[in-house]
Amino acid sequence: MVARAYTVAFEGVDARLVEVQCAMTPGTPSFSLVGLPDKAVSEARERVRSALAALSIALPQKRITVHLSPADLPKEGSHFDLPIALALLAELEIIPRDELEHHVALGELSLDGRVMPVLGALPAAIAAAEGDRALLCPRACGAEAAWVGATQVLGVENLNAVVRHFTGQAALPAAQAGAVTMPPSGRDLREVKGQERAKRALEIAAAGRHHLLMLGPPGSGKSMLAARLASIMPPLSASEALETSMIHSLAGLLSEGGISRSRPFREPHHTASIAAVVGGGKGAKPGEISLAHNGVLFLDELPEFPRAVLETLRQPMETGEVVVARANAHVRYPCRFLLVAAANPCRCGYLTDPARACGKAPLCGDDYLGRISGPLMDRIDLRVEVPPVAFTDLDLPASGESSTVVAARVAQARARQDQRFAQKPNLRVNADMEGAILEETASPDAEGKALLLKVAERMGLSARAYHRVLRVARTIADLDESPQVRQPHIAEAISYRLTGKPG
Repeated sequence: MVARAYTVAFEGVDARLVEVQCAMTPGTPSFSLVGLPDKAVSEARERVRSALAALSIALPQKRITVHLSPADLPKEGSHFDLPIALALLAELEIIPRDELEHHVALGELSLDGRVMPVLGALPAAIAAAEGDRALLCPRACGAEAAWVGATQVLGVENLNAVVRHFTGQAALPAAQAGAVTMPPSGRDLREVKGQERAKRALEIAAAGRHHLLMLGPPGSGKSMLAARLASIMPPLSASEALETSMIHSLAGLLSEGGISRSRPFREPHHTASIAAVVGGGKGAKPGEISLAHNGVLFLDELPEFPRAVLETLRQPMETGEVVVARANAHVRYPCRFLLVAAANPCRCGYLTDPARACGKAPLCGDDYLGRISGPLMDRIDLRVEVPPVAFTDLDLPASGESSTVVAARVAQARARQDQRFAQKPNLRVNADMEGAILEETASPDAEGKALLLKVAERMGLSARAYHRVLRVARTIADLDESPQVRQPHIAEAISYRLTGKPG
């Protein structure tokens, strides 16, 4: 009779149930693992053998076969150790076979039998809940997995505790969900001297999740403004926090099992590779755009990024998801991020300063910004110039509104969008609108329509750019508490497409 335990294999953020089958038959003593295991899974034989030996359990002199079903699904990672050990213990009749039917297990075994933390406990808990099973996981991962709430999560410290639990000697305690963290930003918009137009663009971007490009010379405050975007964005909703945490769980970024309500802020260096930004590498892991899901992706020195990396952003910016296709993996990750980019106007950065610009001006500016392709620029809704600030202005008192005041307006605008899209689960913010819903909710008044048509013809706006102007105008109207998109809203939305390359 074959003993069975259950675990999961990861396909992107999805966890697929895997049945671990164990059979012992007469023959030449051996321990075989089948079912498309990778190197880490194949090495589980030695870890499991040593962990069982630490409990004074010796494997019999038989032919041992462990099959990971379904056989055509790639198995990667060390989390298969614990379920393999459980299947072996059940086949040895040390623990009851029928008890394993109601559990999903994952965890890496040390040579002395301790259960070590692994990645992906949160998606595994969701898979266990869908199968109406409890989850056995390392104690260090219990607080993270317990956030699902729909299934019992048992934190395991060592293999001996598992045996004692299944034999009725000492039940494992249920894990408790980690703390909800909302770290204070500590940064305020009022700390930025001047730059009121850029601050307004940040507010619009935060309210409707519109992509933003800031152009300006070195030291004008572009990075400083981007760093304060988090202080005006609303916290993650419960569903958004769970989505984001599932991705971070696969990347090992959850701290002590806590779920954060603050929005991700990812800022990869311009030397980052395609796999680092979009996803890939061994196991097709999530990239920066997925780690920034429901948050901000800040690309400083945008033209310095390799052209191939920038072009890979085009499709995810439209669809809100990325498919990482490799020879041995084909996984899908969500990536609804807010792109905030910063760039100098040219390589030396002083194109607009005749006293400091290089001898190649103004052609150097066109060459430098020409690294950003037209199709990518067409997807950026807001483009704003960030002029230099005189050093004499740095001693002036703080001016403008605080982050708290701006954040309140952003929250109110987001609340209007939540109400607008309450019956449309695929839509969350104005940047997601398209088709009939865009025509219905963002249709401007007669004066606004006439202005938009006139500007679209004169500027040669693409159909995408035309719709993006409407989305931005709808967000501006929401900030203005206006149910109707009017001419001033259209005019302001258009003004943010006049900076940088046309389109």
